[in-house]
Amino acid sequence: MSGFNLLHLVSKGQPVNLRACSLPSGARRTKKTWPVTFSKEELKERLTPMQYHVTQERGTESAFTGELTFNKDSGTYSCVVCGTPLFSSKTKFDSGSGWPSFYDLLKKDSIDLTDDFTYGMHRVETTCSQCGAHLGHVFDDGPRPTRKRYCINSASLAFNPETAPDLNQNSESSNTAPEIKSEAQPEPSTPGETKTPAGEEKKEL
Repeated sequence: MSGFNLLHLVSKGQPVNLRACSLPSGARRTKKTWPVTFSKEELKERLTPMQYHVTQERGTESAFTGELTFNKDSGTYSCVVCGTPLFSSKTKFDSGSGWPSFYDLLKKDSIDLTDDFTYGMHRVETTCSQCGAHLGHVFDDGPRPTRKRYCINSASLAFNPETAPDLNQNSESSNTAPEIKSEAQPEPSTPGETKTPAGEEKKEL
């Protein structure tokens, strides 16, 4: 059985122990200097244990347990470590694998791809191009138009909901009538009298 077919069965059967969206414990990849770096102490302090395990130790969350797996809200998915925008909700789809799946990236250079030959098959690991956080893997069995399936751990993502404009604020400003300031009208003069420029009364002769 080919690696692709085996992977397809793994995704549909949802076994947790094979870690379809992660590297096995102790696996290594080519070292690289990332544009954004954080200390282990800082990351352990602000990330949950699962987020740290997935992004820094190339771990995985169990299938169908991720908080964002079935999220259908509109917005953007970014790297939980450095905040780099990665995916749009418009390209998210239900792959049945148990992990959040997307068929395209927000930007082509937002993710780095690395060959992964673990488990006796060839896969392509996805990492954040800015901080090197492990995200998951990408496969060639996705929907049109890209045919790609980015299988991403929910723990490696942060969801930023799409904010709607404040319609109430706009309506208040549009419904408020503008204040019209009227100029003071001159007092009517008594017949036979006029006002001098200085405001002094002067009788007509």
